[in-house]
Amino acid sequence: MTDSPEGLLTIQDFIRWGASRFNAEGLFFGHGTDNALDESAHLVLHALHLPPDLAAAYHGSRLTFPERGAVCDLLERRIKERKPAAYLTNRAWFAGLEFHINEDVVVPRSPLAELVEAGFDPWVEPEGLHRILDLGTGSGCIGIACAVHLPEVEVDLAEVSPAALEVASVNLARHQLEERVQLLRSDLFEAIGDRRYDVIISNPPYVGTAELATLPEEYRREPQLGLAGGETGLDLVLRILRDAPAHLEEGGVLVVEVGTAAAELERRFPDLPFLWLEFERGGEGVFLMRLEQLVEFNPLFEKELEKL
Repeated sequence: MTDSPEGLLTIQDFIRWGASRFNAEGLFFGHGTDNALDESAHLVLHALHLPPDLAAAYHGSRLTFPERGAVCDLLERRIKERKPAAYLTNRAWFAGLEFHINEDVVVPRSPLAELVEAGFDPWVEPEGLHRILDLGTGSGCIGIACAVHLPEVEVDLAEVSPAALEVASVNLARHQLEERVQLLRSDLFEAIGDRRYDVIISNPPYVGTAELATLPEEYRREPQLGLAGGETGLDLVLRILRDAPAHLEEGGVLVVEVGTAAAELERRFPDLPFLWLEFERGGEGVFLMRLEQLVEFNPLFEKELEKL
C-alpha cells in the first residue's frame, strides 16, 4: 500500500494532489478525460467505490486510512504504468452508457456517440432504419449504443479479434441485448455473407505508421490491432469503401470515422463527395456516403487498393 502524503484528508485533497502529480509527471489525457483534474477525480472516486457524478457536497468528506491507501495506490499506478484510466478501472462511458473495458479493446472515445444518440437524424429517416452493422466493433460500444437508443432496430457487431469479442459479449449481457444483437467474428465483411443493412457504421484502425510511432505512451497501451491502419492509415478504410455497397440496402448509408487520416483520404480522392459530419460536443474526421455514391466511385477504391 502506498503511503498517504501528510496533510491530505478529504476527497478534494486527493483529487487535487493526484492532478498535481499527473501534471508533474507529464501524463497524457485523451481516453475519456482531457485534463489532469478530471482524470484524478475519476480515479479517486473509483477507488472509493463512489459514482463519478458524486455531488460536490461530499468532496469535503474525510477518508479513512485504508481508503487513503487505496486511492494513492490507484493514482500511483496511473503514473507508473501509463495506462489509460479505463484500463485501471475496467470502466468507460459511451453515449451515456457504461461499458466493461480491458486491454483487449481500444478505449471508447468516438464522436460517433453523438450521432448514435440522435438516431442518425437527419441523415436517415427513422421509418427506414431497421438493421445496423457496427464493423470492427471492439468493445461493442457503438453497436450496443445503437441498440439501446434505437430499440426497434436489429444490430450486428462484427470483429476479427476473439479477445475483443469476449469483451463485447460481456457488454451485451450487461445491457441485456443478447436476443437483439448478434456477434460475428469477421475480418471486416469477410463473414457477413449476404446480410444487408440500412446503416453501416465503423471506427476502424486509421493511424498511419509514422504517426503511430509518435503517439504518447498511453496510446501504446492499447491493442495495436485497433489503431494501426497501414502506412497511410487507410488500408482498412479503402476495403470498407470498396466492399460496403454489397451490404447496404437501397437508400443505405456508410458512416466511418477516419480521424487524422481524413486529409490523406481527401488527397487521394479530391473529387469524391465525402460528407464530413460536424458534432456539437467536438470531434472530427467522420464521413458519410450513400450507397449510390459508393457504387459510382467503386472503381477508384479498387484502383487504390491495388497499390497496397
